[in-house]
Amino acid sequence: MQRRDFFKTSAALAASAALPGCNVARGGFSDDLLLDWRPYTGCLKYTFTIATYSRTETPLVLVRLRWRDYVGYGEASMPQYLGESTASVTAFLARVAEEVLPRFKDPFRMEEILTAVDSLAERNTAAKAAVDIALHDLTGKIMGRPWWQIWGWNDADTPCTSYTIGYDADDAVVNEKIDEASWTKVVKVKLGMGEEQDKRMINLIRAKLDTVICVDANQGWKSREMALDMIHWLAERNVCLIEQPMAKEDLDSAAWLTERSPLPVIADEACQRLADIPRLAGAYHGINIKLMKCTGMREAHRMATLARALGMEVMLGCMTETSVAISAAAQLSPVARWADLDGNILLSNDCFSGMKLTEGKITLSDAPGIGVEPLKPFEEL
Repeated sequence: MQRRDFFKTSAALAASAALPGCNVARGGFSDDLLLDWRPYTGCLKYTFTIATYSRTETPLVLVRLRWRDYVGYGEASMPQYLGESTASVTAFLARVAEEVLPRFKDPFRMEEILTAVDSLAERNTAAKAAVDIALHDLTGKIMGRPWWQIWGWNDADTPCTSYTIGYDADDAVVNEKIDEASWTKVVKVKLGMGEEQDKRMINLIRAKLDTVICVDANQGWKSREMALDMIHWLAERNVCLIEQPMAKEDLDSAAWLTERSPLPVIADEACQRLADIPRLAGAYHGINIKLMKCTGMREAHRMATLARALGMEVMLGCMTETSVAISAAAQLSPVARWADLDGNILLSNDCFSGMKLTEGKITLSDAPGIGVEPLKPFEEL
């Protein structure tokens, strides 16, 4: 959309909104904010194993938000540790559709809408993220701009994403995963299985790749002394950071490690939402922001701003997600030092097109909103 057309469209929207009782219908849609959703199963290319469980698929709920002839897409991804399910997400979305959206005719009242959504229940963060992402996609499309531009950031500042290699006891499977990761400049490896198995995974990777490695221990290391020994060992093998080395509740051990670690120590499970950040400053070098944990793009933006103000590094992470949630998170990537936005690549059945990689680097487009399109009609997903 050209600048002149953007202002013409904005003026028309403002004029129609100012008419008492106005319910303009265009393209078959009304002035009502209309929400619908479809359950979807994300199928992983490989069994995904971390320190606490394994899985071969992830339940997802894809969301569509319509207003006039604009459509925004969102997504909830539900790994088991979040405590959400398809049933809980769809029940929450039904409440949003019945109790929140009918109160609003203007999608740009985002602060009020998302505050109302957040207040419906204490948790349900993935369900909230689905609505948040869809609303950002919708309003970005109305403005004709992607959110990285609306926020005023430089797309040249995006990092490379890491590509995750999950733990496997079979060397042949690990080597197959390593071969598939040969394109990336940063590999992320899941550890926390015990010192012997953790070193085995790193040695298998190092036998084939000299790529930079990010390590995620997923709270798997039980002793701060053992964790520090491992970090020193990893630092000698071109590892660039350590995520959540110990239990999220053990802030004292995190602070002890951070003070002594030669590598950045990043809070993942310990950092869920904005309110967590002040107590983590000093205990960790940085935080991993995930849309499914923090309720979406609005809060993720605030978290990145606060963390940087406190001198903390920012990492962007993801669950197993389609290109919808990955592309939404990518809008924040210009202010992140590290990114782990590979959830769509790990799927064998991604059903949207969106954010692209260029030699592993996140490449943002000028496509409005979050820059996604379904690969077939939404009703057929």
